[in-house]
Amino acid sequence: MSSSTQIIHSIPIDPLTGAISVPIYQTSTFVQDAPGVNKGFDYARTNNPTRQALENIIAELEGGTVAAAFASGLSAIDAVVKLLKSGDEIVAVDDIYGGAFRLFTQIYEKFGITVNYVDATDAENVFNAITPKTKLIWIETPTNPTLKISDIAAIAKIAKASNCWLCVDNTFASPALQKPLTLGADIVIHSATKYLGGHSDLIAGLVIAKDKELGDKIKFIQNASGAILSPFDSWLVIRGIETLPLRIKQHCLNAQVVAEFLELHPDVDKVYYPGLKSHFNHDIAARQAKGFGGVVSFTLKNDTEEAAIRFVKSTKLFKLAESLGGIKSLLCHPANMTHKSIPAEKRRSAGIADSLIRLSIGLEEAEDLIRDLEQAFIHIQQEQLQTI
Repeated sequence: MSSSTQIIHSIPIDPLTGAISVPIYQTSTFVQDAPGVNKGFDYARTNNPTRQALENIIAELEGGTVAAAFASGLSAIDAVVKLLKSGDEIVAVDDIYGGAFRLFTQIYEKFGITVNYVDATDAENVFNAITPKTKLIWIETPTNPTLKISDIAAIAKIAKASNCWLCVDNTFASPALQKPLTLGADIVIHSATKYLGGHSDLIAGLVIAKDKELGDKIKFIQNASGAILSPFDSWLVIRGIETLPLRIKQHCLNAQVVAEFLELHPDVDKVYYPGLKSHFNHDIAARQAKGFGGVVSFTLKNDTEEAAIRFVKSTKLFKLAESLGGIKSLLCHPANMTHKSIPAEKRRSAGIADSLIRLSIGLEEAEDLIRDLEQAFIHIQQEQLQTI
């Protein structure tokens, strides 16, 4: 069975009514037959049929045993970190999502959990950073926003030999393109806000564990901490998953065309897209994923924050906004938006230049997106001439 068919038919038919759409169980509690005797549900924080359906779907798609749905991607990250205790260490990718960096440094470091950041594009860097206190390796691949690629299988072997967990943020790829658990990872997380939801209309996070015992620990944290995904938002993610294969295919096609256009543009310094043969670790990306995703980042020849800001304010189809993965194209300036919480020096050392612009390529016609980018380049050129 093809992956597209598997994704579509992972959505269950309602066993009670035969409804082809998963019902929304908008309820806070469930009537019990006797104290402690129920139909599998007692209180909606602990479990809900709609949320359970989503969790079962994503566990199957990622090749895991247990999944938990959270109110945001950050609450999903938070749940994984709660597996650790004071004195434990994390080895994390240096080009990390700004929200994860903020959570690690401003929340958990004061509880005695140390994070060591490394360039995970070379698995040896990860190996060298591990100490006896390391309990978790944290990678994004592709990373946000410079699309760095890490070798999941190689790092998984290092994690296993070091007796620590490997968690992979699979948000940018989705299970339509990449399945880290099948490559040896222990945990996968998603900001389901992005490609899984796909329509910029929800906030959600997912954690999937390969091992049931580990998954049960995540489920305990989910119930104890209470940052659960609502029934309606669970249904929205399920609805998004139904069209995931088609959307991802078009995101990838459009992104490749846009990346190739940018690579040849005289005002562009560097393009970051795993689908380009010039991209570092392109071969690893091609080996471990079925496609290269819908995010493209680039820096300007005029490597200044001012030039980047002028550019992101000049597009018409690309809307200036946080987030990514929706059907409409978005763009952002990471240094002032998604990664502003990371100190400037650390941003730059991780490759996030002041002029770096991140594009979330939507489902519009690629030719229209290129025309929009071209007119933005022309606009900032004209502005520069006026200031001379």
